[in-house]
Amino acid sequence: MIIRRLSVTLLLAVAVLSGAYAQAAGEVASLSDGKVQVAVNSEGRLVSLQSLVTGKEYAGGGYLWRLYYNTLEEKEIQVTGAGQKPKVTKAGDAIEIRYDSLESRGETLHFGLTLTLTLEDGQVRFAASLDSAEPHTIIRELQYPLVGDLALPEGYKLLTTHTGGQIFDDPVWKISNVDVRPLYMTPAQKFRQYDLQYPRNAASNCFAFTGEADGLYFGSHDPSFQQTWHGLRTYPKGDMGHVTEDFCRLEAGFYRYPNVQCGETWSNDCSVVVPYKGDWTETSRIYRCWADTWWDKKPAPDWVQLMTGWQRIIFKHQYGEYLRKYTDLPGRIFKAGKSVGSNAVLAFGWWYEGMDSGYPNYTVDYTQGGDEGWKAAIAEYRKKGGRLILYYNGRLIDVESDFYRSGEASGVSNRDNTGAEFTEHYKFTGEGTTLGYYDSKTFVIADMSKREWRDKLIGMADRAIAYGADAVFYDQLGVAEEFPAWDISGEWPVQDVFTGRYKAEALREIRDHVKAVDPSFGLSTEWLSDCTSQYCDFVHIVEFTALPESFPEWFRYTFPEVIWSDRCVRDDNDVPRRVNNTLLKGLRNDIEVFRCRGLIDETPVYQKRLSQVNRIRHSYPDLLLRGRFAYMDDFTISNPKLQAREYVYGDRIAIVVTSLEKKRQKGSLSVPGYEYEGGIAIGEENSFRKGRVSLSQYGIAVLIYKKKQ
Repeated sequence: MIIRRLSVTLLLAVAVLSGAYAQAAGEVASLSDGKVQVAVNSEGRLVSLQSLVTGKEYAGGGYLWRLYYNTLEEKEIQVTGAGQKPKVTKAGDAIEIRYDSLESRGETLHFGLTLTLTLEDGQVRFAASLDSAEPHTIIRELQYPLVGDLALPEGYKLLTTHTGGQIFDDPVWKISNVDVRPLYMTPAQKFRQYDLQYPRNAASNCFAFTGEADGLYFGSHDPSFQQTWHGLRTYPKGDMGHVTEDFCRLEAGFYRYPNVQCGETWSNDCSVVVPYKGDWTETSRIYRCWADTWWDKKPAPDWVQLMTGWQRIIFKHQYGEYLRKYTDLPGRIFKAGKSVGSNAVLAFGWWYEGMDSGYPNYTVDYTQGGDEGWKAAIAEYRKKGGRLILYYNGRLIDVESDFYRSGEASGVSNRDNTGAEFTEHYKFTGEGTTLGYYDSKTFVIADMSKREWRDKLIGMADRAIAYGADAVFYDQLGVAEEFPAWDISGEWPVQDVFTGRYKAEALREIRDHVKAVDPSFGLSTEWLSDCTSQYCDFVHIVEFTALPESFPEWFRYTFPEVIWSDRCVRDDNDVPRRVNNTLLKGLRNDIEVFRCRGLIDETPVYQKRLSQVNRIRHSYPDLLLRGRFAYMDDFTISNPKLQAREYVYGDRIAIVVTSLEKKRQKGSLSVPGYEYEGGIAIGEENSFRKGRVSLSQYGIAVLIYKKKQ
């Protein structure tokens, strides 16, 4: 490693002294702005990506790109930088790497590729343009920029935005040991790949390798919100012919899908890489600075801000079983929620066909008094202080629905690369086996770009308002489509990579519509993604937020305005830790007992802990519910085994402290510029006093401070 870095330094020195960049083989084109230095040699290899602030060098000398194209005979042919003949020049404040044609398998391809590197106040921006004059081909994928053989300093962690944030202590090990189940369908002997897509399982379009005091940030600052793959791969130590199982060579970058056919062009200039100084919060600041150029979040209604969570309840299930009746809403359901300090219900399966059935008809359930019976139940529930969130699925169309059978769906459904409709199958079961394995429901998927479908979604909101609901919830609208529409009108079928943007646009239209009717009416969706959550008052998360690697702090810190939930607390298993996690991280509680088939009065452990946590929330609602999540900006804690997070509202802060350790933990808080006011804790065995806490396992306390005058 030392020898390699010295070689890079010498090359740079030669280039600077010569005053000419990339005019002859072996020379280096280099840029520096006093914060970062980037250099490319005459072969198009990245030979330096160095922080001039910390001195750390990250480049490994790898090629910056690879691409994949199709011919009529073969669907995926890889082209890399190896063996190509680029023209590398430095002009002013930019390095340009131009390929007038590319070589593949001994043949010349009439593909033009131009890569441009510029510096912007410590950020390296990577732009690319593609053109093709090659008949009967399509360039499907461009992987660029790539930092190959990434020189990762010891102790760096991998920070992704999966589910709002996850951190892995050993990036190479994590990527090399991905879930082996899908590896049967991949060339896993060549590389291992950690699959992350934005806007899908990645909630924001960035990732980073973080150290305690510095790191390397990768951001796709792309306002088109096109589907983008976060490229995280490891390669074996040996080269071809000498492949080993030691996947130790790290590569990171972005993958995009230009779909360039003969006679077409494509460009993108949205990838930035930043060697930064500071802890992980610096990555939030970098991303948020860019996000502020498009962020359009409005304050949530006051009742949403004060909502501790909701009971997620299925009234009638897919296969016809009534789990709850309308009359239960102001009855036992209200009572169960009140017992834990939760006054909201997210109502699933309230229509005649039942949950995940009949979409998009939502037929009136005449067996329960029809619309009038449902309105009456909602009105009585709200009169008691309850809030009703009405469910719709935002994208599925039941093939047994009148809407589908009438032919209306044919104009708005996504079709695959053959022109056939995509289908999804939902396999909810009762107590037998037939439903789950044989007799499942089949759906096609709505194209969110279609005006007809967006109008139907707006009509659903109008119906929710007419029922007297407090909010409307659209399932599965928070992310890019897994099954996008394909255009098969040309020589090559081409997938739509902008489905996340379409969903964001649809949610914006719905938001503007319902707020014009009633500003206090709420809008929400499922899946956390920044481009869609900006238009929602709250978001229902789709995966776990309390795994060992979970780090929702990233999204909470970057976008503190977004209100979102936990998920998967379904019984009395592992309750204190997971419910504490929601208070510590500022998440709302999604109460989905027995997968939405039960109520929290059937899980006494969950019921007791959530009632205790919500009592704390209700004691300090401005701080713990309205307050801004600030991580640890204003305090330090003496014992690192104690977890602590901060909330700010006005001139006061609340610090939530909890412990996972089996042995009692003690620690003291240092909060410069603030004076201690008081606090609250769960359990007589847990104590706090003027900034000192003593907590048993799963103990939790909240300490309040006010800014000194």
